[in-house]
Amino acid sequence: MWLHANGICFEHTSDLVFEGRLIHEDSYPQRSVKYEEIELDGIKVDFYDPKRKVIHEIKKSNKVERAHEWQLKYYICVFERNGIDGVTGVLEYPALRKTQEVILRDVDRERIKEVEAEIQHIISADECPSLQKKGICRNCSYFDFCYSGEEDEL
Repeated sequence: MWLHANGICFEHTSDLVFEGRLIHEDSYPQRSVKYEEIELDGIKVDFYDPKRKVIHEIKKSNKVERAHEWQLKYYICVFERNGIDGVTGVLEYPALRKTQEVILRDVDRERIKEVEAEIQHIISADECPSLQKKGICRNCSYFDFCYSGEEDEL
């Protein structure tokens, strides 16, 4: 997060990010006519149905489903902050033929405020936080950068 916030980005070199884009484009080709991809306050949602006020997020797998859910809750929060109320979300896992509705509740709004404060603290630091080795790191576009020179990768 600190790296990205400070202009060090690797998503453009990631095979996993590229694969995610292909799934996004190939899974629902009819949607490009019906819905639109929206960028708003630094977020980019896969598809937004303005008539039903539903954000659709397409994911490759449900391995980090909780993170996907919070990402979508944050997106709904951003829409609300921009005066678009009554928005809900749907997580879609085309390979699994699974969907999950996501609704933002008051308790979620409070948690998002707390997390945003934590994020602000981290990204405003002068130095990158130290490496925290986690299993999920292997699927991150920053993996090679973070683990260069590490003898015991995980």
